[in-house]
Amino acid sequence: MLNFIYYPVSAILWVWHKVFGFILGPDNGIAWALSVVFLVFTLRAVLYKPFVKQVRTTRQMQELQPQIKALQKKYSGDRQRQAVEMQKLQKEHGFNPIMGCLPVLAQAPVFIGLFHVLRSFNRTGTGMGQLGMSAEDNLNTPNYVFSATDVQSFLDARLFGAPISAAITTPVAQLQAYVTENVPELPSRLNIILVAAPLMIIASIATHFNSRASVARQSEAAAANPQSAIMNKLALYVFPLGVLVGGPFLPIAILLYWVSNNIWTYGQQHLVFRKIDAEEEAKKQEAITRRNDNAPKPGARPDPGKKKGSPAALKTADSADDDGDAPEVSLKKPQPKPSGSSGGSTSKPKQNRPQSNRGNSPKRNKRR
Repeated sequence: MLNFIYYPVSAILWVWHKVFGFILGPDNGIAWALSVVFLVFTLRAVLYKPFVKQVRTTRQMQELQPQIKALQKKYSGDRQRQAVEMQKLQKEHGFNPIMGCLPVLAQAPVFIGLFHVLRSFNRTGTGMGQLGMSAEDNLNTPNYVFSATDVQSFLDARLFGAPISAAITTPVAQLQAYVTENVPELPSRLNIILVAAPLMIIASIATHFNSRASVARQSEAAAANPQSAIMNKLALYVFPLGVLVGGPFLPIAILLYWVSNNIWTYGQQHLVFRKIDAEEEAKKQEAITRRNDNAPKPGARPDPGKKKGSPAALKTADSADDDGDAPEVSLKKPQPKPSGSSGGSTSKPKQNRPQSNRGNSPKRNKRR
């Protein structure tokens, strides 16, 4: 049913086993363990860009919290209008909530696929999803892309004396499948506990610290949200505790998956956060520099012509053009013409009064 997941997961695991098996030997338990670890690293490398998008989406969601609360309060009685306005707000800011969940959604099928592929190396159980094969039939049956020879190599492999697909609670009847011609001893329960218990503790602590780093990056408004507060408590305490409680039922290889996934997340999280913080700081410095360049110097008046296209700049330019086209006005009084000129007229020459004083003559004021 989920072969479209099982075959790609088993293929990636097969490739890494061939790489490390060539160096350490195909039956080496460390080679199989490293194959599982690098399966995780391969997946996380593919999901790097979606993870960065997830971080940006989370930050953008925190920045939009005040506007979201305002919309919820404004349209508290109209759910349909509230949904429409929320979609409009998300569209205006290019916000996509699905991107915040994509890395987690992509990892879930891989986790399920790896769990199934690892359990399918030992199909002697009779529980849910088990085939109840005999140890001999199981040894000679391929497992997806793994051949029967690979299955035998996996069953012979030991990580510090423990099969990596065995769990602390694995029944003795299923542990019989790990008894082969090359390894005739039954795996010790004590060896399985000594390998699985430290991995459970490391996975639990790593889960807590990853959650702690994510919570520390939240804004005060987001942390004050009741839903966020509940999710933070679950991530900080319930999920790490769940690893300890569920660890005895998980194969050692799944615990390796959990540990390596948390280690990758811890390093990638700090790298991405540092990169985004540097980008935001650079944007702030650029804005400050641009504002300082546009601001007037101390004691100087603002220059309206500094901002191109502003009304003040256009007005200054028009004034300059008008001044350049206007004719020059002489302030000297015109000299009266000498008597006898212009046909011998004896009348006194008229004085040229300024046009602005015509309405202020004493006679006109008296008439008014």
